[in-house]
Amino acid sequence: MADDQNILRIFCAIELPTAACARATEHIKSLREQFSATPASWNRDGRFHLTVKFVGEIPQNKVERLSLAAQRATVNLSPFKIIVAGAGVFPKKGPPKVLWLGIDDLSGGLTTMHTQLDQECAREGFGKQERAFHPHLTIARVRSQSGARELAAVHEERGFAPVEVPVSELLVIRSELGSAGAKYTTISKHPLTGKG
Repeated sequence: MADDQNILRIFCAIELPTAACARATEHIKSLREQFSATPASWNRDGRFHLTVKFVGEIPQNKVERLSLAAQRATVNLSPFKIIVAGAGVFPKKGPPKVLWLGIDDLSGGLTTMHTQLDQECAREGFGKQERAFHPHLTIARVRSQSGARELAAVHEERGFAPVEVPVSELLVIRSELGSAGAKYTTISKHPLTGKG
């Protein structure tokens, strides 16, 4: 058992500011009230993270190397803005499993951050991301197909009016999964200090 305690589930992400989180929470609240009988795991803590790279389970003694990779990836990046807008569902065809809010990376800053982070993580021995980078905010995971299509249709129909989000740091975060939902702990913060 001692070995299990030294394995951490880690991801690198941007934390959304309070105003954007409040808007997303309102969106969730209205859907939950309307579809209270549809089993789904919703974001419950009112905090939202935009995952830039999901690393997965790694030994605790490698976390510092991951933080160093994140620091190198962000040192020359300048703060930028993204827009949270639109609502969608994964998968596009078949029974809905994930409800998400869209991300517009108009400046290209988020894509640059992801590319540099992926490269620096690879230098430290962490695998490169296999799938194409499609940034989004997960707001719910559907646990049963009872009422799921109706829920997904209303979520997409309602949409999500654009909210501008300034990005000035990247976080390395530990995720602990539990029956009450995930618990998140910030391990390190990496400000974007570039002047460009």
